[in-house]
Amino acid sequence: MSVIWLGIFLAGAFFIQAILGFMQLKRFINMFRKMNRQGKVLIGKNPKRLQAGSIILLNIDESANINRAELLKGVTSFARFQSIDSLKGQSLPELVSSYKDLKQFNPLIRGCLLNAYRNFVNFRTGNLPENESQVNINFFALPVFISVKNAVMRWIGTIGSYIGRFGEANNK
Repeated sequence: MSVIWLGIFLAGAFFIQAILGFMQLKRFINMFRKMNRQGKVLIGKNPKRLQAGSIILLNIDESANINRAELLKGVTSFARFQSIDSLKGQSLPELVSSYKDLKQFNPLIRGCLLNAYRNFVNFRTGNLPENESQVNINFFALPVFISVKNAVMRWIGTIGSYIGRFGEANNK
């Protein structure tokens, strides 16, 4: 009986994680759309496994000057976007090519800026990989939904094996 409660607890934890992940994704999409109305948006990411990862959204003009910068940094799903006013008005190519200018930011932001610049160069030269330029994403193919689906299927399989054993015991 305790195995069933453990399964219910794990399924509930996965469900809560899925809801929190969905809410964070919704915040990201809303910020991206809001910035996209103001012009082109570059995305730079610096994912980490055991520490805070970060994503930066840069609103740029045709000359790659930064009009607005928003940073999403944190370990949990409760992270919010923070505006980085010190980037406003700076040229992205000049910023990433100057170690002195880049050094004023913490390593997470530096990684995001360098990734955003790499994406900018790849986009301008036509070398952006196909999987990074796709806009249409199957929402239910995201890892959080796949892990929830797999957990539910394992749980159903466990319950099915218990029911099968119970039926065999009654037939004897």
